Amino acid sequence: MPRKGPVSKREIPPDPKFGSILVEKFINNLMRDGKKNIARKIFYSALEKLKEKSGGENPLKIFERAIGNVKPLLETRTRRIGGANYQIPVEVRPERQISLAIKWIINAAKARPEKTMVDRLANELWDAYHEKGAAIKKRDDTHKMAESNKVFAHYRW
Repeated sequence: MPRKGPVSKREIPPDPKFGSILVEKFINNLMRDGKKNIARKIFYSALEKLKEKSGGENPLKIFERAIGNVKPLLETRTRRIGGANYQIPVEVRPERQISLAIKWIINAAKARPEKTMVDRLANELWDAYHEKGAAIKKRDDTHKMAESNKVFAHYRW
């Protein structure tokens, strides 16, 4: 880490099918052991299932809305003050909001009981689009934790 100046972020090229950087970030998080083509197939198949479920609606819009619904506004950070640990609520940076939403959706999809990852991901995105499911519950739990600890907000740095 350099001592002077900010560290530049790695540039992520947009995905080839939709031309979206958000889709490429999602695929990169979905990828395991460097198998990006498998991750792409899973994601694009899940979007096809979403298109069937919604009756021909644009699956990219459903995906973007699902990510937007899961994005957290507040989270808690632990800070040690005078021998005690406090959970201090802080606002979440926009880049972190997106990365948390992506991780929560993927983890919730992995925990679902459906047979294939395509079905799990499609159903979790559908649930997130309709503001229900495990990823939305994770966001609500994070917000509740921040809300219950707002008395410690004056310790923010």
